[in-house]
Amino acid sequence: MITFITCIVILIVGYFTYGKFVERVFIPKDERPTPAYVNADGVDYVPMSTPKNSLIQLLNIAGTGPVFGPIVGALYGPVAFVWIVVGCIFAGAVHDYLTGMISIRNKGAHLPELAAKFLGKAMKHVVNIFALLLLLLVGTVFVTSPAMLINNLMDGKVAISMIVALIFIYYILATLLPVDKIIGRFYPYLGALLVISAIGIGISMIVKGSPIPELTFENMHPAKLPIFPLIFFTITCGALSGFHATQTPIISRTTKREKEGRKIFYGMMITEGIIAMIWAAAAMSLFGGYGGLNEMMAAGGPAAVVSEASILMLGSIGGTLAVLGVIVLPITSGDTAFRAARMIIADYFKFAQAKLVSRLWVAIPLFVMSYVLTKIDFNILWRYFSWANGVTAVIALWVAAMYLFLDRKNHWIATIPASFMTSMVFSYIIYEPTMGFGQDVAFSNAAGIIAGFIMTAIFFGTALKKRGTNFLLDEDVTSYQHVK
Repeated sequence: MITFITCIVILIVGYFTYGKFVERVFIPKDERPTPAYVNADGVDYVPMSTPKNSLIQLLNIAGTGPVFGPIVGALYGPVAFVWIVVGCIFAGAVHDYLTGMISIRNKGAHLPELAAKFLGKAMKHVVNIFALLLLLLVGTVFVTSPAMLINNLMDGKVAISMIVALIFIYYILATLLPVDKIIGRFYPYLGALLVISAIGIGISMIVKGSPIPELTFENMHPAKLPIFPLIFFTITCGALSGFHATQTPIISRTTKREKEGRKIFYGMMITEGIIAMIWAAAAMSLFGGYGGLNEMMAAGGPAAVVSEASILMLGSIGGTLAVLGVIVLPITSGDTAFRAARMIIADYFKFAQAKLVSRLWVAIPLFVMSYVLTKIDFNILWRYFSWANGVTAVIALWVAAMYLFLDRKNHWIATIPASFMTSMVFSYIIYEPTMGFGQDVAFSNAAGIIAGFIMTAIFFGTALKKRGTNFLLDEDVTSYQHVK
């Protein structure tokens, strides 16, 4: 219990200390007009308040990642707590803040446009492929996972196929309508439900004295799967997630002032880390040890763990509300995943999105492909999603590192996590037996470290060349008269 409470406190302190440090490195400028005003179109560029943007951002980035991921990661034991705390403060929140702020400085640009600008034009095509693949997988995963939760909640009385169809109908509406019509109107309330349900589980565990294990670095996984590199791709959204880099530009287009960025981007990642801590602790302590958790996972997956833990901690009524809070997570990330995919495709091909018919031409093929993917086994989808998620996070961190390097600021806040995760990305694909090369874990980690050093050297070589040119870091908005 002491480890759990200490980790929560460290996450909160991290927001006020390291989060403030990262903000001072970037130096937000409130006098600079944001894309919400400069590019206002009534569809995607719409000024909204900080509380509204914050809760929307939380729901955009959360998905089932900070719930399902930590539940699966709990099988490794309390070492999962370490990755959530360290990853969240020094990698995930930095990733989200810098991605959001650099997007604000560049007219709300999505990651492919930013990668093309800061890492080279060829990267635009690579990142477009990875970003769209990730968003399509996310959208699909976040159709099937809430459908399973709803099916469990209703004791199987409503067919999963019917639930999937209803979720798709909602996704289509949320993807096509202006951002302030559904997302801006209802997300703040759904965000509150999510936070309240997680807090309810956390407080209940403390009050009831749940046997949350104390810190140990021993690998508790019943199957003895290696901590390195697997834990970094098991717990993603609660620590570091490239999916967030596809979501922050949605809110960078609705943020009124740059100074709001730390609350919206860094702060909501810390909030997600707290949610991840709560569900990891619940999974470790409520099922009679790691063997019991593994058996429940085998029987019903993370969805069964969520339902059982919620009822155990909060009773039938409170537990149902908690499950609803978790159901909100994937649905409200799935719709913005498809929305972000539409925006990325539109930006890439220069398709105007003011007219509904233009949005339909882009969105409909995405939904058709996603429906086809729902027929694939969920565990396979999650595995591919995890790796694509890690690769996207690495690209976003290198973009942030390049921006800071060229601006002659402390780039190490992004360079260090970028280099580390680059090593893990290579280690994972070399080790993974089903989708990767299936090599020995020691060899995989060694090869990953070497690859990380090589990519870091390439980064510095490219950065030094760019520094000698007249590189325009931020889009020029001097001619725009900002009306606050």
